[in-house]
Amino acid sequence: MIRPLRNLAWWAADYAYAAGWQVRAFANRTDPAGFHSGERVPILVIPGVYESWKFLQPLVVALHDRGHPVHVVDPLRHNRQPVAAGAALVTEYLERHGLSDVVLVAHSKGGLIGKHVMALGPATHRVRGMVAVAAPFGGSRYAPLMVTPTLRSFSPRDATILALARETGVNARIVSVYGRFDPHIPGGSELAGAQNVVIETGGHFRILAHPRVIAEVAAMAELPPAPG
Repeated sequence: MIRPLRNLAWWAADYAYAAGWQVRAFANRTDPAGFHSGERVPILVIPGVYESWKFLQPLVVALHDRGHPVHVVDPLRHNRQPVAAGAALVTEYLERHGLSDVVLVAHSKGGLIGKHVMALGPATHRVRGMVAVAAPFGGSRYAPLMVTPTLRSFSPRDATILALARETGVNARIVSVYGRFDPHIPGGSELAGAQNVVIETGGHFRILAHPRVIAEVAAMAELPPAPG
């Protein structure tokens, strides 16, 4: 299949996946406290913009089934607040629940929030590392064309995007997983100094269901705890 047709097929499959899980999330009444049990390394899941944690529930269930206690930050709701505000909510949750040696699993904007927690907040010592899926670490050139401030904030020239780009010290503790084609982040999600994992597929959402994501979380959970 020639590249434009392949990308179009990936794009269609991606939006079908997103639409399906948004509908499921709307009707879902699952209590996230039911995922707190487990003896393995704790996981904290951070969704992307306009997503609740329920959009990531297949990933939550898969990780919990592997023995990980999985936490979500319900006050994030649909994650429309600025990155720094979202990071403050994650930090407060980590500290209030006394969580340490945590692996963050983040989608899209969640990756920016996770890096902010790791690089610029007081809870960095509580985080072992992060697996970020389709995160706009360098922003998106489409963002300045968007109508809402929430989406325009992903501009490559946004102050938060630039500030996080300068914070390279935590990049070695980040695994960035992304597809060969992402309709939302045409520049990709490569992060200098991180472990970059390019999957031979396309999309921004359905990559969440790729088994490589679970494999990377499992691999990070087996690493020695972060110093301190």
